[in-house]
Amino acid sequence: MDNRNPPPINENIRKSMRSNKGKGTKPELIVRSMLRELGHPGYRLNWNKAPGHPDIAYPGRKIAIFINGCFWHHCPRCNLPMPKSHYDFWKTKMERNVQRDECKNKELIEGGWTVVTIWECELKNNRDAVVERLINVLEPTPSTLFP
Repeated sequence: MDNRNPPPINENIRKSMRSNKGKGTKPELIVRSMLRELGHPGYRLNWNKAPGHPDIAYPGRKIAIFINGCFWHHCPRCNLPMPKSHYDFWKTKMERNVQRDECKNKELIEGGWTVVTIWECELKNNRDAVVERLINVLEPTPSTLFP
């Protein structure tokens, strides 16, 4: 199977795709700002000693936070359509991304980590719920520690 990217349909699409970043994205910056506002600095970025290199990690507490783009990680909430051009390439790529995410989450959980996945759409549509989830993970109450 050929893993190379298919040729772009036009130069504008090429420029758009090349401008996508893997680190330091706007959603990541928003979550990092939330964490500092909540009084939880001291995280590690893209910590390579944890499986999957979480976007944000608290190694001592074994908390891994992934901030997923809805397109690239095939958000189950948004259910975005596949691109019409080079459909087979994109379908295969998205399936591999989803499988990789599931494997790294499973590996982290088996290693005793708490995994939090925040979707790009959540930051746009329901920031309060994201803040609440972060608080629940970072500031557990005795009732959540000992059910």
